[in-house]
Amino acid sequence: MKPYKNQSIVISLQLSSILKFSGAIVLTLILIFSLTGILTTVKSGYRMNSNLVTDASQHISGKVLYHLIASENHVLGSSLEDSSNSIPIGNILFNLVTNISFKDPRSFIGRELPGFYMFDSKILVAGEGTDYTNLPIESVPPEKIFKSNKDPDLKNTENITGTQKRDNKEKKQDTALTTGNRKVVFLYFTHTRESYLPYLKGIKDPNAASHSKINVTMVGEKLKEELEDRGIGTTIDKTDVQNLLLKKGWKYGQSYLESRELVQTAMAQDRDLNYFIDIHRDSERKKKTTAIINGQSYAKISFIIGGENPNHEKNVQLAKELHSRLERKYKGLSKGIIQKAGASTNGKFNQDLSSNSFLIEVGGVDNTFEEMYRTVTALADVFSDYYWQAEKVDGKQPPAKN
Repeated sequence: MKPYKNQSIVISLQLSSILKFSGAIVLTLILIFSLTGILTTVKSGYRMNSNLVTDASQHISGKVLYHLIASENHVLGSSLEDSSNSIPIGNILFNLVTNISFKDPRSFIGRELPGFYMFDSKILVAGEGTDYTNLPIESVPPEKIFKSNKDPDLKNTENITGTQKRDNKEKKQDTALTTGNRKVVFLYFTHTRESYLPYLKGIKDPNAASHSKINVTMVGEKLKEELEDRGIGTTIDKTDVQNLLLKKGWKYGQSYLESRELVQTAMAQDRDLNYFIDIHRDSERKKKTTAIINGQSYAKISFIIGGENPNHEKNVQLAKELHSRLERKYKGLSKGIIQKAGASTNGKFNQDLSSNSFLIEVGGVDNTFEEMYRTVTALADVFSDYYWQAEKVDGKQPPAKN
């Protein structure tokens, strides 16, 4: 009887092992499916993706990576100038785990203050004096003002037109190069009614600086004039986007969906258009939006890039080129290149339609047209240099102007 009893014990133990193993497999499968479900249902902003990996890797410098590799490869380690200088691995891990950076004070309180996500921009290239305390801020008009068709009374408008229009004698003579009948630049305005406090009687709130006629489109008119003086054919679309939103019953936050149709229509109607510039104004105050260059007051300019455009690196390259040229000729005029992405902003700004598109913030709510006209004249100056150089590199020979 004992042999049979021993066999039954062995079989029992084997069955127990099989059941445990099967249970472990089932439990593992349940965990895998549960984890997969969580990862696929979580908000896109919290999923693991290439952008998260890229952001994390940006916290690690090439020097740190070299030290990490050298710690395993003694040949590389022997080439280090001073192996006694330790790398603050603890600080790096702290930054990666907590997403807190001692170089960016916003990271300490960004998730605790309601609405603070509005300032969640990234400085790609910092202009002179630019940091996270003076980034461009997009103003949103109060609902009452957005839905109202009544403009505030005006003041200080006597010399606006005279400043914008020049006499023929004052026109620049650098028009040996021309695009002829071709229009190659398209100017438009997603926030068409963005206006300026110096010209609005009784208005003090930057978010309420809105007007159907005295607004950012006048800055675009000046830029068009300056570009054409330099032989660059330019089209301007001053469609009142806000009015179209109201007719459709849309919200102000849907402005870029409406202006997108303007750009797409322009692209379909004129294949020669190659550069697309959306012109805005900052809602920051004058101290942060003004530069003194050679004794004259200019409205600072910022380049805004949508980080959710999958090909935004190409847009960044164009903005970098223009920023660099402004730095060389008009030091301090450009605030730099700012990338915006996330739930609080559009994230593309129609820049996915063309790699030669960008958004500019020209001045702020306190700047004058005289200051902004100087700025877009400077922009036209460096843009024309860039444009004709690019045409030459591409082997295109523009006709001479008679």
